[in-house]
Amino acid sequence: MHRAINKDFFKKWSPEMAYVLGFFAADGYMTLNGRGGHFWNIQIVDRDILEGIKKAIQSEHKISARPRKGNEKIMYRLQIGSKEMCNDLLKLGFTPNKTKNLAIPNVPKKYFAHFVRGYFDGDGNVWVGYVHKERETKLRTIRTVFTSCSNAFLDAMKEQLEEFDIHKGVLSKGKGNYYRLTYSVNSSLKLSDFMYNHKASVPEGLFLKRKRNRFREFIEIRS
Repeated sequence: MHRAINKDFFKKWSPEMAYVLGFFAADGYMTLNGRGGHFWNIQIVDRDILEGIKKAIQSEHKISARPRKGNEKIMYRLQIGSKEMCNDLLKLGFTPNKTKNLAIPNVPKKYFAHFVRGYFDGDGNVWVGYVHKERETKLRTIRTVFTSCSNAFLDAMKEQLEEFDIHKGVLSKGKGNYYRLTYSVNSSLKLSDFMYNHKASVPEGLFLKRKRNRFREFIEIRS
């Protein structure tokens, strides 16, 4: 059955396109099968984001649910069959086996905040807690972390964020087969402003509320 979709979505830059590309870089993949089928897929536990992406690309495709063992959260998947859209993703620098060969596409500066927010929603985390717990006065702090199996991808993101005056990112090797790009308090606050307030407004449905709210809660307590 043919399902409606905006096949030109990846041809023209917009806040929506930049966000979806960022999210795809984190939690998406392409499959090109032997029968000529071309599919791009996004998987995550947050169904709301997939609904937002569906709306952005004007898709009527069904979001499938994949129960997992034990107490693990259900995974939701949006799969789009489109040779044209997959070719556009290939032109933007994505590959079917992108895990270790991931590269940042040439995102226009005016849309880079949306790309970063998309990647952050897929493979980022914000932690709020206390340090120096052994002291009489504990210090409340915040850290923002991006993860990837590609060290080069995170290094390129770090360099581009520095162009927006977001400095002091620390790139390190994780315990597994992945890397981390970490920002402490002041840089985290700059990242929050960059991702959620930077010039263009955030498109409806294209941000994770729980992550944005963690920044906001820290800012309110700190002020």
